[in-house]
Amino acid sequence: MKIPKRLQPLVEDGLIDDVLSRLMSGKEADIFVVRCGEHIRCAKVYKDAAKRSFKKAAQYQEGRKVRGGRQARAMEKRSSYGRQLEEKIWQNAEVDALSALAHANVRVPNTFGCVDGVLLMELVTDAEGDVAPRLGEVTMSEQQAMEDHALMMHYIKLMLCVGIIHGDLSEFNVLVDEQGPVIIDLPQAVNAAANNSAQAMFARDVNNMRRYYGEFAPALLHTQYAKEMWALFEEGNLTPNSTLTGEFEDSGDNADVDSVLEEIQAAMEEEQERRERIREAAEDA
Repeated sequence: MKIPKRLQPLVEDGLIDDVLSRLMSGKEADIFVVRCGEHIRCAKVYKDAAKRSFKKAAQYQEGRKVRGGRQARAMEKRSSYGRQLEEKIWQNAEVDALSALAHANVRVPNTFGCVDGVLLMELVTDAEGDVAPRLGEVTMSEQQAMEDHALMMHYIKLMLCVGIIHGDLSEFNVLVDEQGPVIIDLPQAVNAAANNSAQAMFARDVNNMRRYYGEFAPALLHTQYAKEMWALFEEGNLTPNSTLTGEFEDSGDNADVDSVLEEIQAAMEEEQERRERIREAAEDA
């Protein structure tokens, strides 16, 4: 295929030898299948902020570290330099998150560098060598759903242990190969300790997984992994070796009404986005 303009510099620098196909066009990036020497990989081309449709980006960026006061002021003033810096932080967030999660033994794609807003990554494939399907395209037995859900809860626990929340986790951001689930799409990754919306986002991520796997194993719909893990995290007792039960008893304290309303609103928005993604996937099929 014709080499896209954004990939041309990587071809000229010898990082990419050939562009084989467009894999997909998402809300924050276009993804292409590329050949790098003997390896088939994918190139994630981030869209400019003006073209990116990711909602409430500023909410996800809260708590991300900025090197100096000058940079922080530029971002606050929305100057040209500030917007460029914000874009760089948005893109680097995924690279940093993928690196940290791989080190923490969470299954994510391997990365091979980010150049000029293009992230080179491992192409996750199935047993036949084809592009691995998304979780939302997979059906499974009750037993398989129980096993894969337990594995996802383990990965999410490991993520929280290193202070990272996906922030947009759903059946559309998980691939499935012969070894099980692989978590993808992390430019909006949230700092668990420094973002005021961290708990609500974490609960939404965990409960999205509960909802999907619960379609095949209804017993999962009664689990409370989000509350259990967050309570351990707040107490400083969550470790990679923590044993999770999926059970949790509320303290009986009065609920924070504003937080509850925020969670309801977030769930409604998530459901709307889920329906839009299903429609887009059907149109692309």
